[in-house]
Amino acid sequence: MGLSSSGIGSGLPVDSLVSQLMAAESAPLNNYDTKTAGYQAKLSAYGKVSAAVGTFQAALTSLNSTSTFSALSAAASNKDVLTASTSTGAVAGKYKINVTQLAQAQSLVTGGKASTSAMIGAGAKTTLTFQFGSVTGGTFGTAGTALALGIASSGIPSGSLTINGTAISTSGTTRSARDLAAVINNESDTTGVVAKVGTTTTAGDLFKAFGDVAVASGGSYKLSVGGVELGSAQDGETVSAASIDSSLASSATKNALAAANITVTGSAANGDLQFIAADGSNINVAETVTGDVTGGIGQASGNANKGSSTTATAGVTLSSADGSQIVIGGNNPSAAGFKAGSSGSYIGAGFSQDGSQNMGTVTLDAKDQSLQGIRDAINKANIGVTATIVSDGGDNPYHLVVTSNATGAKSSMKISVDGVDGQPADPAVAALMGYDPAGTQGLTQTSGAQDTKLTMNGIEVTSKGTTVSDAIQGVSLDISSLGSSTLTIAKDTTSVSDSINAFVKAYNTLNSTIAGLTSYNADTKTSGALQGDSSVRSIQTQLRRQLSTTVEGLGGKLTNLSQVGISFQKDGSLAVDSTKLNNAITNNFSDIGGLFAAMGSASDGGITFDKSSSATKPGEYAVNITKMATQGSLTSTNTLSGSTKIASNTTWTVTLNQTDPATDSKVQNISIPAGTYDNTQLAAILRASINGNTTFSGAGDTVETSVDASGKLKLSSSKFGEMSNISISGLTGTTVSEIFGSATAVKGSDVEGTIGGVAATGNGQTLTAAGGSAADGIQLTIKSGTVGDRGSVTFSQGYAYQLTNLAATFTGKGSLLQGKTDGINASIKSVADQRDKFSDRLTAIEARYRAQFTALDTMLQSMQSTQSYLTQQLAAIAANS
Repeated sequence: MGLSSSGIGSGLPVDSLVSQLMAAESAPLNNYDTKTAGYQAKLSAYGKVSAAVGTFQAALTSLNSTSTFSALSAAASNKDVLTASTSTGAVAGKYKINVTQLAQAQSLVTGGKASTSAMIGAGAKTTLTFQFGSVTGGTFGTAGTALALGIASSGIPSGSLTINGTAISTSGTTRSARDLAAVINNESDTTGVVAKVGTTTTAGDLFKAFGDVAVASGGSYKLSVGGVELGSAQDGETVSAASIDSSLASSATKNALAAANITVTGSAANGDLQFIAADGSNINVAETVTGDVTGGIGQASGNANKGSSTTATAGVTLSSADGSQIVIGGNNPSAAGFKAGSSGSYIGAGFSQDGSQNMGTVTLDAKDQSLQGIRDAINKANIGVTATIVSDGGDNPYHLVVTSNATGAKSSMKISVDGVDGQPADPAVAALMGYDPAGTQGLTQTSGAQDTKLTMNGIEVTSKGTTVSDAIQGVSLDISSLGSSTLTIAKDTTSVSDSINAFVKAYNTLNSTIAGLTSYNADTKTSGALQGDSSVRSIQTQLRRQLSTTVEGLGGKLTNLSQVGISFQKDGSLAVDSTKLNNAITNNFSDIGGLFAAMGSASDGGITFDKSSSATKPGEYAVNITKMATQGSLTSTNTLSGSTKIASNTTWTVTLNQTDPATDSKVQNISIPAGTYDNTQLAAILRASINGNTTFSGAGDTVETSVDASGKLKLSSSKFGEMSNISISGLTGTTVSEIFGSATAVKGSDVEGTIGGVAATGNGQTLTAAGGSAADGIQLTIKSGTVGDRGSVTFSQGYAYQLTNLAATFTGKGSLLQGKTDGINASIKSVADQRDKFSDRLTAIEARYRAQFTALDTMLQSMQSTQSYLTQQLAAIAANS
């Protein structure tokens, strides 16, 4: 039989026979594998198309962003001084910028304590109220005493004075406050300190008693002030107070005194004659006498006068340019009127509350009244202030440092310390933490609040921070240091050109990918995996159709791709004419954005276009406002007097933007700091007090305050619309009626109007076009203006916007490619199921073959045994016969 393998008993090759038979039975499995491979090839092809569509969508992102077409570059000649970035509204230009001051925050430090945990005071419950505003008038620095009389003749020795580590060039010629201020100011660029002279004034009682001068025969008398002779007599002549006044009234004396920088007040006759040198020069008053003379300065008539000489001097006030402490040293600073060490405080200053900054209150229980406890309580309160503890290594090393989180001149702090429930504040805590630039300064300022100051093309600019965003429209400056830099704002045509070229490249990649997968190669006689697939071909068709349309709703000169140098080639790809593109960008920069992105704009400056949706149709839509949005408000019936007193322990209950149903957090008890305020200050203190409530501010509920021309106070919610409301009732202290009279609160209202002639939905100042209308999805903010026709809003959908939406239908859930992919995966699964069923059938067939061949093998074995037996028997018979 040609079989060499033996069976179980008969030698029949069962395994080989079954294997050969099963190989023939399994042949149809190859068909299943072939089908699966074909489906896998299509699945991979669809994956390539989907990836190309994804790359194409990504390339559209920048073209679909309006910010791309505000593409202006900002280049600073000195990046150590500033850098800049541009946004919507910026225009090309060149600016010369000189930065003279950098914004900084105020920092205050307490006196030293031996321990951070020791109790301060008796533990009475105490509140710290932080107000933020501006220091007005005065100066920050230290006032020196008047120079000693000896200085007027000998001067201030060299090495006597240093300021902030810089030696001041004093010498024997530094004999007056004027001289001292001059040498100090010579070093101001290094020290950051400016000196201002005090006014030199002769003692007010110097001429309080002036006896008539009588000169005996042979004698003489002369009175001079600042080297200017005011009166003289000899040989029996006299000088009286009246004659001195007469001399002072003469033009010659007036001119001589003016030349000496001396002015005069009062009169000798009235006993209040004073001489003043505003520039700090010394004033020498001298009586020169010979012989017998009676009367004169401080002498009664008839009293002998032996002559007199006195010099009036002034002192110097030092002012720190940045509000920092001034460090005074040297061999003998007292010669200049100063004490060695750090010094600096506000002198003659005031404090003006900034109503736009929230006040904050910190309550200190007994457990909080240590340096550590006060620090933690301040930081926990989250009121715009950070507290830390530093050690100077001395005998009482620990200091609490309080720093405003905000920079700018209006971020200066005033800290009021009060008790609760009408009780006085703990005096120890008050002494430690009380701080008023216009009064007692318990803390020491180590850094003053100041603005950034610069000039831009000669225009002075200030900013509360080092980021200056309002000096040049659409340009944000980040200031790093003092100095000068030239800022150039120019059209960034490169970014627009790069984005357009990236879009064309991505489209061509997608186009070639689809072409390669759906075509037939006659040379290689091979077809693409998706040849004949009309669905994939439709992607090409839809994209080409979209790119061949004209953009609607544009008011500019550009409406199609050919105008910017983009055109189709014979193979279906796109090409860019760089020269034409650059010309279009250069000459029509303001229009090119609308050609690609979705853009909307309102013709009325009081209306802002916020957004659109995929349902919005391109076009121009008329806007008509029938009702402007309003704020909830409370206006006093009383006219403010110009000086309003708020009693101590004043607390009002304020309800702000209450909802329906009511929300508990919309009702808060607000403490109003005691004091006497003018109208502007009262409006500011109320605004800061309410806005300082963390529950209100955390929910975005704030108020605005104003005083009209008639003196009526208006308090209004910062929000607009039906949910804008405010009401106040008094709890303790000054009553609400004392300020507002019988005022009734007025609820706010939403804006009302139409967009495209269809009634729109108002919510506060926001007006949204009606669903289902052509303008569906347009949202406008009506910021200002009046009711009536308000022009129109124009909306266009550029190529990138339209292509992005179109490409979204090709991929993702429910898309064309996803449907194809899902179908193929289903087919692959179906083939796999069929293959599995066929494999199960093969297993059964193999089992049947094995059973049949095993039975045959058994039968053959039996027959072989019988054959062997018979052979043996026949052999035996033959042998016996």
